[in-house]
Amino acid sequence: MATFETPLKKLKYLILKNVIELARDNKLTKNELQKIPYKIIKGDKAEYRCCVYKERAVVYERATLAAGFVPTNNITEELKEIEDKDHIIFVISSACDKCPIDKYNVTEACRGCIQHKCMEVCPAKAITRVDGKSYINQELCRECGMCKKSCPYNAIAEVMRPCKKACPTGALEINSENRKAKIEKEKCISCGACMSMCPFGAISDLSHVTDVTRKLVEGKEIYAVVAPSITGQFGPKVSVGKIKDAFKKMGFKDMLEAACGADAVTVNEGNEFVSRMKKGDKFMTNSCCSGFMNYIEMKFPDMVDKMSGTVSPMIATARWIKELHKDAIVVFVGPCTAKKVEINRESIKNDVDYALTFEEIAALMGAFSVDPENCEDETVDDASALGRGFAQGGGVAAAIENYISEKKIDADFKPVKVSGKDEIKKVMMSAKVGRTPGNFIEGMMCEGGCIGGPATMVSLMKARPQLIKFSKQSTKKTILSNDKLKEFEKVNMER
Repeated sequence: MATFETPLKKLKYLILKNVIELARDNKLTKNELQKIPYKIIKGDKAEYRCCVYKERAVVYERATLAAGFVPTNNITEELKEIEDKDHIIFVISSACDKCPIDKYNVTEACRGCIQHKCMEVCPAKAITRVDGKSYINQELCRECGMCKKSCPYNAIAEVMRPCKKACPTGALEINSENRKAKIEKEKCISCGACMSMCPFGAISDLSHVTDVTRKLVEGKEIYAVVAPSITGQFGPKVSVGKIKDAFKKMGFKDMLEAACGADAVTVNEGNEFVSRMKKGDKFMTNSCCSGFMNYIEMKFPDMVDKMSGTVSPMIATARWIKELHKDAIVVFVGPCTAKKVEINRESIKNDVDYALTFEEIAALMGAFSVDPENCEDETVDDASALGRGFAQGGGVAAAIENYISEKKIDADFKPVKVSGKDEIKKVMMSAKVGRTPGNFIEGMMCEGGCIGGPATMVSLMKARPQLIKFSKQSTKKTILSNDKLKEFEKVNMER
């Protein structure tokens, strides 16, 4: 049975499970969706919110989004399908706590100095002296930060909403009228950082889970491509072999490791790196993290040409499957929300049909009454240890470095390994002004890499040792020892 680290993860699971059951039984209607809040929130005593009515409104809004509709908490509204499939991160309006946080506050460190620079620089004249110290009128404050920058005592504290602080592109804004969070989709890179940081679960992602459920019920030839970070997601007793059997019990034709594609990506990206350096390029970035790619395209468009032209392991594995099975439907399963946008990129949009998160696949198992802990331990693909290492920060660089060394290629490979928005911004700003400390930038948008993704079932600290253990179990210790590489020779590895 699924276990949950937080009540929020359990709530998300229950909502998804109920929506999947409706899709499985061909009962996904507005009337049936309206019943879900009463199945989950029983009785008349609220557990987390002010009242059960509020809790049910949140559940209904989450359920409509899980079912593929524009999220709404108004049961009288007609459900509308989401047309823009590249916009996948939504604010659950009824769940947003409107975080009554004043961004700038004067602390006890204020000395009430004579110079009072904070008052002089404030463009809104929001700062006055009260009892000899500075005081910020929050109704006038524009949150520009000039006062904080000017104070010689650092006596003005800055506090940001978790969702806004987590956003790497400034896409998360606060509605000035009702103080609720809102997402500017033109700036959103779908990384899911805001979703994982919101303690109220007020931000969620568009789901493909009902579409996949219907295909399973129809008996279609569906293949799951799983990210190596799936290890440990269902508890320490559930091996990847058991997860493979769980997929088959749900109706999937087979489950394959994206790490096999990662091995092929290493070879192609390694050769691409060598070729670029010979041509005189100063550096190259990896292309396996879709959030990082989106970030470069949004914030550093003049460096798009520095991105690797190699596909991600997800796409490489999907193309390999479709090379062997012409009627295959490919479903990627991972911890990433940005993959749901990557599959829509023009040059690769026919390669992966759907992308699901670990949260969604756990709910799918629950709806199909499949407990991975009780499944058989099947043999998995046995990708290389380095291919599986793509799931954590530094893994891509380690694999390419190994490949260059094994092939005895004369190349000066100097990787820069960064993860998380702050490290990525710092190194990309350095690259912009020609001060890159290396010639290969491996960027992972999530802290620690994919195992720190926004839609995982377990925390980074619990996932990392399980990934290391899984990688060590591989009999293929290097990229070149993977006998599946020959099978990828027919696969187009270009984006």
